[in-house]
Amino acid sequence: MRGDYKAYASSSSRIKQAYICASRGNTTRVRIRDDKAYLTIKGPSLGISRFEWEKEISLEDAQSLMSLCAGAYIDKTRYLVPFGGHIFEVDEFYGDNEGLTLAEVELSSENEVFERPEWLGEEVSSDPRYRNSQLLSNPYRKW
Repeated sequence: MRGDYKAYASSSSRIKQAYICASRGNTTRVRIRDDKAYLTIKGPSLGISRFEWEKEISLEDAQSLMSLCAGAYIDKTRYLVPFGGHIFEVDEFYGDNEGLTLAEVELSSENEVFERPEWLGEEVSSDPRYRNSQLLSNPYRKW
């Protein structure tokens, strides 16, 4: 990632997330984002698309579920950066993934054309190493 995306961010939040299950492309994760918590289930990737279901849960429930995850979690700050009619979610990672910064943008379809900000780096959507669930078992510092 190049440039200073932080200068354009409309907000940021600290995220801690852990994975209850990650197999055959399916994941079940628990996430604490600032003062809210969520349980999320994702299906396998179909190209760069993926089914996702999410429900807000209590912080107490999230902390209990995280205790099932053997202490392994992703720690990052997410910046919301508006650009070209879209909101880019830019994640800056800490811990074993320190130095990694990823951007994601939600599109109406895989073929939607969007304006690329100057700070956006290479396309890595098809590389499974960059999935948060994979960053736990194969962190960026080991690459």
